[in-house]
Amino acid sequence: QVQLVESGGGLVQAGGSLRLACAASGRTVIWYRMGWFRQAPGKEREFVAGIRWSGGSTYYADSVKGRFTISRDNTKNTVYLHMNSLKPEDTAIYYCAVDSALSGPIATTAVAYDYWGQGTQVTVSS
Repeated sequence: QVQLVESGGGLVQAGGSLRLACAASGRTVIWYRMGWFRQAPGKEREFVAGIRWSGGSTYYADSVKGRFTISRDNTKNTVYLHMNSLKPEDTAIYYCAVDSALSGPIATTAVAYDYWGQGTQVTVSS
């Protein structure tokens, strides 16, 4: 089992920045992929960014490319989502998730992920 706890959400003005953190515990995650997803009211959960824990390769949704950066700290078993130039349309609950498959590309669909955090609210005011 893997437990995930997100933190760092909040209210920010458009153009501002936030950093989300996802702390993982339980089964080691060093061979897995981790992703950030978000879900706005009335919308489907959508992929935001993903990272391979081993090697650190990343992948981003087009909507956040150039504004968001995903990173990891191996010593803390924590993945971060650095969000800059925030827009009102970035408002959503943000979830981190683990894909425990041992091979393959970074998945962009929610069904590929096995473990999920409880989510953290990000609200961007205009």
